[in-house]
Amino acid sequence: MVDVNKLDVICVGSTTVDKFITIKGNFSNLIPGAKILIKKEELYFGGGAGNSSCALSRLGLKTKIISKLSSDYYAKLIEQDLDSFNIKNFVRTKSKEPSDKSILLSSKSEKDRIIIEHKGSSLDLKKSDIPYSKIRKTKWIYLATLMGKSEQVGKEIAKFAKKNNIPILFNPSSYLAEQGYKKLKLFLDASKIIILNKEEAQSLLSSKINKIEIMLKKIYHLGPKIVVITDSEKGVTVFDGNYFYSIQTTPNVKIVNTAGAGDAFNSGFLAGVIEKNEIKYAIKLGQANASSVIQHMGTKNKLLTKKQAINFIKKHKIKVKKCKNK
Repeated sequence: MVDVNKLDVICVGSTTVDKFITIKGNFSNLIPGAKILIKKEELYFGGGAGNSSCALSRLGLKTKIISKLSSDYYAKLIEQDLDSFNIKNFVRTKSKEPSDKSILLSSKSEKDRIIIEHKGSSLDLKKSDIPYSKIRKTKWIYLATLMGKSEQVGKEIAKFAKKNNIPILFNPSSYLAEQGYKKLKLFLDASKIIILNKEEAQSLLSSKINKIEIMLKKIYHLGPKIVVITDSEKGVTVFDGNYFYSIQTTPNVKIVNTAGAGDAFNSGFLAGVIEKNEIKYAIKLGQANASSVIQHMGTKNKLLTKKQAINFIKKHKIKVKKCKNK
């Protein structure tokens, strides 16, 4: 049994049932009235809290989650999946809403995907579900997206964390980022690390700025001490107030499906920060984890242990550029 006094991270967010569907044609064929043949259908489990907690556990960190599950059949499968990664959920009550579900459409000939989501039980998180005495004993909080009335609970957790000096990694999805930085001020004030993709960063800033370095600086001045922006195949850039760090995508890696790559990177990055408090190392660890996941279907297949990640970094000669802020 995990000793809560030694927890490294509590992950807060959703757990989902993910149905991966690969179609034979291109996405351009998805038009009203069309009939599309499915090449393959597979069932996996994900979600912001689900993916990140399992990735962190695989990297050797003691991790639990705060996630509202349903009482339906799929919730039992989600719990079994979490158990296989030695992840326990602090939330004991069950929602009457159905489990969160996602359909991830992939094309055999294209390297991206379309995600269709249905939010159910994750919208039902209540303040009474939160074990604040146990949160106080964790080293970090990984705060993924909470929507609906659960978002207010997320704000309560952020306030509690700030008051008790618990650092937060905040990973808002496009749904939250679209609210803009003014409405997310409480989250930004409480976060030590924020990780977004380029489009989410633009939404957060309510701006069409294309230059990553400018966006990083603007978000840094909103509160977080470390800002990370991912930009698809162009790689990742990080800013800590003094230096910019950048890395390109790993060459010679076959992309099978990109779902889960962000959560794998985020978890590897956080694990690196916790272990060494060194951004270059954290980026490499995140890059290795994401590069492994995208070679397989599912959001958690082939998550790396720390030893495997180190070997991956050496094998692929992953390097990070560091430049002084001017």
